[in-house]
Amino acid sequence: MPPPSADERLRRLLALVPWVAAHDGPTVEEVCERFGMTEAELVEDLELLFLCGLHPYTPDMLIEADITGGRVWIRYAEYFARPLRLTPAEGLALVAAGRSLLAGPGADPSGPLARGLDKLGRVLGIRGDEAVDVDPGSAPEAMLTSLRTAVDDRRAVELDYYSFGRDEWTRRVVEPSSAFSAAGQWYVSAFCRTVDDERLFRVDRIRSATVLDERFEPSRTPAELAVFTPRGDDPRVELELKPAARWVVEQYPVENVKERRGGRLRVRLAVSEQAWLERLLLRLGKDAKVVKGDAALATAAADRVLARYGQTPAVASNPS
Repeated sequence: MPPPSADERLRRLLALVPWVAAHDGPTVEEVCERFGMTEAELVEDLELLFLCGLHPYTPDMLIEADITGGRVWIRYAEYFARPLRLTPAEGLALVAAGRSLLAGPGADPSGPLARGLDKLGRVLGIRGDEAVDVDPGSAPEAMLTSLRTAVDDRRAVELDYYSFGRDEWTRRVVEPSSAFSAAGQWYVSAFCRTVDDERLFRVDRIRSATVLDERFEPSRTPAELAVFTPRGDDPRVELELKPAARWVVEQYPVENVKERRGGRLRVRLAVSEQAWLERLLLRLGKDAKVVKGDAALATAAADRVLARYGQTPAVASNPS
């Protein structure tokens, strides 16, 4: 069994802390059984809590955790006893994120987190599970449960999946190796039989997932895929961005960044699908210009977008 990823470990810890604190010293065996971990992993997770706190990191700002007499104790920092004042937007974001956390393994659906979210939701006028629908990083619990079951049982899954890059729905059979959350989204890492390669699938783009009776034996070590992994033969383009478009380097994996005069940036990106580039250019508008790269791809993408508005192409006539 491979060790949990950093993201999986963080989600486990976020669920573990309120559960242990609410149960007033549960035994080590109880904690390990509930969260599917060994005692050594529990000790490592608790050691991380000693580093969690707020400036200036004095004792009243740190979380205390220890194992005494075979029982686990977690005491919140005094900071958490102070009243918290939230704006409506902050409260909504907190409810949405909390609902997503409750969908994770080991979370207590009737514990203090769930009760706190329910109270906050009532203040905000949210009934039941309405908050789940406003969180783009959440996923239907039934879908996640089915996918996790397929991972554990090594059963193939047939997906009805929306390919964002190609802007089309496809049906494919995959061999899932893990389901995880990253960057606010849920993903399934799987070997896709359609393309005969490892792929990542965003759960919110899966319309249906049918767990098949067919079982599979992994014939390869699952690849460690990033949320986006460009292929070596993907076209590359360079964009010149105005200061208002500098957010691109924070939201997309860029391969090179150069500072230009006037706060402009020159960035190099891999483009796996033309439709993705078209959407990016549409979003950027006049704040970006394609200055170098695959001329046919860039020209076609820019012309298709700008033709809708009767503007001239955004591709530089003399790339540099």
